[in-house]
Amino acid sequence: MNPIIVLGSGLAGYTVVRELRKLNKGIPITLVSRDSGDYYPKPMLSNAFAQNKDAASLVLTRAADMAKQLNINLLAETEVHAIDRIGKQLDTTAGMLAYDKLVLALGADPIRIPLQGDAAHEVMSVNDLADYARLRVALGAAKSIVIMGGGLIGCEFANDLATAGYAVSVIDPGSYPLASLMPEQAGKQLLQPLADLGVTWRFGTSVQRMDKAAKGYALTLADGSTMQTDLVLSAVGLRPRIQLAHDSGIAVNRGIAVNECLCSSDESIYALGDCAEIEGRVQPFVLPIMHAGRALARVLNGEATKVQFPAMPVVVKIPAHPVAVSPVARDAVGTWQEMASGQGVKMGFIDALNNLTGFVLTGEYAGERNEMAKRLAV
Repeated sequence: MNPIIVLGSGLAGYTVVRELRKLNKGIPITLVSRDSGDYYPKPMLSNAFAQNKDAASLVLTRAADMAKQLNINLLAETEVHAIDRIGKQLDTTAGMLAYDKLVLALGADPIRIPLQGDAAHEVMSVNDLADYARLRVALGAAKSIVIMGGGLIGCEFANDLATAGYAVSVIDPGSYPLASLMPEQAGKQLLQPLADLGVTWRFGTSVQRMDKAAKGYALTLADGSTMQTDLVLSAVGLRPRIQLAHDSGIAVNRGIAVNECLCSSDESIYALGDCAEIEGRVQPFVLPIMHAGRALARVLNGEATKVQFPAMPVVVKIPAHPVAVSPVARDAVGTWQEMASGQGVKMGFIDALNNLTGFVLTGEYAGERNEMAKRLAV
């Protein structure tokens, strides 16, 4: 019997393997990882520096130990070139691998903003442990940092690096932080607490050029202004890895298109995590990935199962001004309404049927996320 092959050793890949092992001790499983295969919490990458954690200290379990614990064949540092759907095998740097069922847990890549200038290629981004290790080396000689992007990751890095003593500037074309997750009233609550840490905000513009300077870099912004910095970190978002699926003829949209059973347009191939678009939605946060992993494990074990997502608040790691949000779809019909304000805000999204379908909690209200989650309309 050919094994179930899982591509990817992030939270999505390891969750589905772990959950499947709980259900079936004997089914053969091979996990293929393009990196070391070590298990670590990826969300820690954006708030580990101020805690003085290096890349090695973030690893919870080494790949060899994961393979032993889960009784799987783990192929680390292995690239997959192509999927042969007819022959049900993978063309990899470790040779041809036959599969019975294939799980794509490929993750996502940082979006690269095209910049001009002779140092444009030196923009850094952090999407894995190796990226974080490189950032720590670069930070050793830096005092000032420009972060491109004022979203979740950009704000988390801004808090972390400012706490560590760096002069941080956040540049974003929008008008306030976390604009994709919350309304303006809530987003602007972050401005002063992070400014108090030393964060400088530049909204309504973006970096256009990055050139080498006598010391560090010279940046030219879209509004014509210039600034100097020692390091530039891009945090403008992620793009699902869909190329492998696309090249094999599997249906893709923004992510790899799967149904509520996590099955792609090929009945033997499944997807979850940052690379997947489940019933039209990409859900890259931790809780959706874990729910999808549990559901897919049952599907792979032969149980008819559909993934169901309960209320899943997202905690944004900004100690200077805590944030918890239950996001709503961009096309959701309704209005944000203030429920309380003080050292923070409490807001709910009320739909056309007068149901609470999302919320934002900042500052002193962030700890109410579980109570608010219980009130959400299913």
